[in-house]
Amino acid sequence: MKFNFKKYRVGGLLLILAATVNSGCKKYLDEQAKTDFVKNNYFTSSNQAQTFVNGLYNIMYFFQNGDAYGESPFITMELFAGHATSLGQSVNNGNVIHQRTDAVNPGFETVWSNCYKGIANANLAIEKIPGISPMDDGLKKKLIGEAYFFRAFYYYHLVRLYGDVPLIITSQTVSSPDLYPSRTPVADVYKQIISDLQAAEASGMPNTDATGRVSLGAVKTLLASVYLTTAGFPLKQTENYAKAASEIQPVLGWYSLFNDYAYLHDNAHKNQQELIFQINYLVGTKTNAIPQLTIPFNLLVGAYGDHLGAMIPTNQFVASYEAGDLRTEERQFYFSSYPQYGSPNNIIQFGEHALYKYFQVESAAQSGNSDENWTLLRLPEAQLIYAEASNEVNGPTADAYAAVNAIRTRAKLAALSGLTKDTFRQAIWKERYHELAYENKAYFDMQRTHMAYLPQSNTFADPTASQTEQGVTFKAQYYLWPIPQREISTNSKLTQNPGW
Repeated sequence: MKFNFKKYRVGGLLLILAATVNSGCKKYLDEQAKTDFVKNNYFTSSNQAQTFVNGLYNIMYFFQNGDAYGESPFITMELFAGHATSLGQSVNNGNVIHQRTDAVNPGFETVWSNCYKGIANANLAIEKIPGISPMDDGLKKKLIGEAYFFRAFYYYHLVRLYGDVPLIITSQTVSSPDLYPSRTPVADVYKQIISDLQAAEASGMPNTDATGRVSLGAVKTLLASVYLTTAGFPLKQTENYAKAASEIQPVLGWYSLFNDYAYLHDNAHKNQQELIFQINYLVGTKTNAIPQLTIPFNLLVGAYGDHLGAMIPTNQFVASYEAGDLRTEERQFYFSSYPQYGSPNNIIQFGEHALYKYFQVESAAQSGNSDENWTLLRLPEAQLIYAEASNEVNGPTADAYAAVNAIRTRAKLAALSGLTKDTFRQAIWKERYHELAYENKAYFDMQRTHMAYLPQSNTFADPTASQTEQGVTFKAQYYLWPIPQREISTNSKLTQNPGW
């Protein structure tokens, strides 16, 4: 189905929706409109509102989109943290790893344009859905709440990656005063993000949702992450530690940890138990190349046409886990060998560690068409947000220890105890790196703490005075991405970030 709205590109911002909404993941499309929308009749029925909001979910697919060299946003964000290698054919990935990239890197444009596309669509939904009549009030509130969530979600990525960004919260036309917008201070962008998430909280969503839609658990987890981030650099609003702990505490009781790490990346457990919010995929509707991108280059592992090696953990990082950690045992979080596809008696030795947490057994054994979900939020992150935030307020407490130790117990590690506030903080940070490894959390942790995990020494240090596993010293300018050069060239009101 296609929305035939006219679109305008101004300063690189997509201001009015012009997106094709295919069937998307079936979990998202409980209701579908039966006719094409045109400018004069959209937002006249609940079916149209439902289908329009479904499109906000579909925009998230850009995180996994990319070329055959693995230049996808989910990989680019991970490479900035410095704990992965990439295949040599990827010039842009190599430039990110060695900190010699520039503002014309296409990944920067992909994230910017798609986030603003999502924001423009959310603005329309927030404005137009309230006027639909007749429409069930509960459904109306829920859909508007989802739109608020997505506007916050996309702005949260923009503000962390680019810093001051244009804040546009109304739909735009060619006569709008914000046609060529200026950058908005980070603090004001965060105020809007928090306001939007608070509006989503009041929209009547269920605590959890196993269909893949936004739940109250997802809203509260994202808001707690925002509070934790704003308590660190650059805003240092330390009063938000208490808000983060309070916001996330109820969520800890709504979800439970899997008893098998395989459930993090199989089909049977999508959107369940510890998985708070995912980008959903389904064979026949929307597939991805997550397994192909994260298995070693040119080794016949699984029924995939490509074996790309675009994101491979460094040996130093894998070796930095504690002795006996279940997560580092073969085919838990990582693997270093696997039967050759078509010749199961021939075991391929990789010579390196690959990410088993992103290996989809179903597609590897069958068609090679991956519909593995990408996880955005899960319970361990919520537990670690609570532990870190509450430690900053009260020091180590029994509840904070319990939150961390539940993760460690599953990993077959001894419980933490008897730590000072400072040593507990670093233990939590380390647990974030090891449990949430390669889930696009490490780079954002570096931004908000201005500390980097050094696997070589198992310590934390100023990244601008330390070397990554590849021998690269982090440049201060890399705390932010550059504004895409195309945006700078189109809109004279946009200025570039320092160093770029």
